[in-house]
Amino acid sequence: MQHQQYQPHENPYQAYGTAVVPAAHAEVNARADFIRKTYLNLGLAVLGFTGCCAGLIASGAAESLVRMIVTVPYGQFLFFIGFVGVAWLAESWAHRTVSIGQQYAALTLYVVAESLFFAPMLYYLHTFEEATGPIIGPAAIITLFIFFGLTAIVFYTAKDFSWLRGILGIGSMAALGLMLAGWIFGFSLGIFFTVAMIALAAGYILYYTSAVMRDYPTTHYVAAALTLFASLALLFWYVLRLLSYLQSD
Repeated sequence: MQHQQYQPHENPYQAYGTAVVPAAHAEVNARADFIRKTYLNLGLAVLGFTGCCAGLIASGAAESLVRMIVTVPYGQFLFFIGFVGVAWLAESWAHRTVSIGQQYAALTLYVVAESLFFAPMLYYLHTFEEATGPIIGPAAIITLFIFFGLTAIVFYTAKDFSWLRGILGIGSMAALGLMLAGWIFGFSLGIFFTVAMIALAAGYILYYTSAVMRDYPTTHYVAAALTLFASLALLFWYVLRLLSYLQSD
């Protein structure tokens, strides 16, 4: 999953006559309020995602998605492309508007899209949990532990991780190329690819947490929460896959 970065030098908010103040240059109280609101909305996004996934599984919609992916030609590829398109639209929408209401609409759209994307895998893991052992709960705990550990590194070191941008871009393009090759030629990328993707997701968390603290306007705490949620979801996806590999072995 590729995520779009907010580019402060583009300054798309001038058209609205809004003063753009990056969090790093804001007053102490304004910056603290921005951070608090960002992580509050991140928590709400996680709760919304959890509720949506539970509802999709309980209602049978997740099972229907599984059947659609399996039976429709190139279903998995089309499903993934659809998700990427909606995710890109939501992230662009959130970062290009000064309206808090529109930012919340974009965050809601993104959470729903992620829920639909995750639902088939979570349904499968939930259905066969008795045979494979618990995976979803441990994966959630591991994901949150990694996320908050990396967040603490950014907060307490106050380092600028913008140097990761080129590495993450190259890594993402290589990952997308390998996934496309896997779909075309029908080979599995395996556990080493999954571990590499966990490392890539960790890099995104460092990069975007640093960017949120440094570059995002204080008016865009909902957009910041969306960006962090995207990185968290990417990490969760591959932690789930890693535990699935380990359980199957």
